[in-house]
Amino acid sequence: MTGLTEDVLALAETQPRAGALRWRGADVSYAELAGLVRQAQAELAAQPGEGPVAVVAPKSPETVAFVLACVLARRAVLLPSPDLGRTALAELVERAGCEHVAEGGASGIELRATETPAGPSGDVRFLLTTSGSTGTPKIVPLAEEPTDRFMHWAVEQFGLGPGVDVLNYAPLNFDLCLLDVWATLRAGGRATLVEADHAVNPRHLVELLHAEPHVVQAVPMFFRIVADAVRSSGTQFPSVRHVVLTGDHTPRPLRAELPKMFPSARFHNVYGCTETNDSFLHSFDGHEADAHEVLPLGRPLPGVRARIVADDGTELTGAGTGELWVSTPFQTRGYLGEDNARFVTGPDGVPYFRSGDLVSRTEDGVLTLAGRTDFQVKVRGVRVGLEDVERVIAEHPETAEVGVVALPDPQAGQRLHAVVRRRSARLTGLGLRQHCAQRLVRAAIPSVIQIVDTALPLTSTGKVDRKRIRKELLAGES
Repeated sequence: MTGLTEDVLALAETQPRAGALRWRGADVSYAELAGLVRQAQAELAAQPGEGPVAVVAPKSPETVAFVLACVLARRAVLLPSPDLGRTALAELVERAGCEHVAEGGASGIELRATETPAGPSGDVRFLLTTSGSTGTPKIVPLAEEPTDRFMHWAVEQFGLGPGVDVLNYAPLNFDLCLLDVWATLRAGGRATLVEADHAVNPRHLVELLHAEPHVVQAVPMFFRIVADAVRSSGTQFPSVRHVVLTGDHTPRPLRAELPKMFPSARFHNVYGCTETNDSFLHSFDGHEADAHEVLPLGRPLPGVRARIVADDGTELTGAGTGELWVSTPFQTRGYLGEDNARFVTGPDGVPYFRSGDLVSRTEDGVLTLAGRTDFQVKVRGVRVGLEDVERVIAEHPETAEVGVVALPDPQAGQRLHAVVRRRSARLTGLGLRQHCAQRLVRAAIPSVIQIVDTALPLTSTGKVDRKRIRKELLAGES
């Protein structure tokens, strides 16, 4: 069986003029991409090694080609977040055993050697990282066979292939790129790369959608930016066949706007995590977009097994809420050099990943995401899910972004502080408090609702960074 890069190079022979990448308004053909891969091969050969390579260059055709060259040389590729500071990056490079670091500059990609002993490569293709939202980022090795299985599923599910354009919004360190970039290229389609510097530029994103992509997969922030930009004009993007919602809960008011923007699209809510890749899929038509307060997780992907485990360790067989354990054909074998307590063997002998996600199941078997085990707090003795509070606040039509954190309180033990970015001046703290009072128990209503007009800090995976918000709030109290 051929590998990822071999398949891309073969396409350079069979369809050399076809567009492989769309970048800054122009196409990079498969023949041109192959030329960039060969150039990167030569750069790698000039500094030989067998260990992993950290690719920290900004997303570009040259960076994509460099990753493909590393894969061809059977050298694992560490793809860290571009937002990491130098100290955190150096720590990740050392932990991953990267012999070289590829960095981007005005003159292209520069490869420099490190003094780090070579780490594992073998069948490992990518070294991704967790978001670090609840601690230091963990390294997630993805081997060749599981990633091949995932790409095959993505190609079949979304009809990727020649003549199909996929909009790639996510940075290369996201596992979303397994579909947006790598599966698209392997199938002979074209990946339109959203430049990092323009990721929150409404005009740029709308222009890329006017270029008529067929598949759009992105976090809610992307759809929120586009919806805000085209709401008054009623602009539509009829070329889009598949809209894939992923990464976080998409608020109901935002979902209600999607069918107007993408009138020809089938919509998909994808659930997964970096450790397991996509696990569940709920597909729906436009008229169902806002039919649910929270979108169902949907059906397990082929080969996926799931268990719902209660606090006492027993498996739920009926209605109830518990932690979701998942086993997929696409998952990692475990974190690199870390405690792997979250990887367990079930009673059926199957290796599961304890997701840390709380899932609710109804009597008729419908699963929905209820929150995180590590985002559950007690306020005056009442257990409250921070994500539940955020979800309610996000349902207000004038809310653009929200982050809720728990701060220490001498009387209540903990108190909730909500930071909310508004869409307009019509949103007030009093109005939002009344909105919450109608939908939440008293303990779950934030003690403080802080209205802001600036964007909230985000993690490397595009989610609101509660850890940073909490740190800044605590610093302000000292």
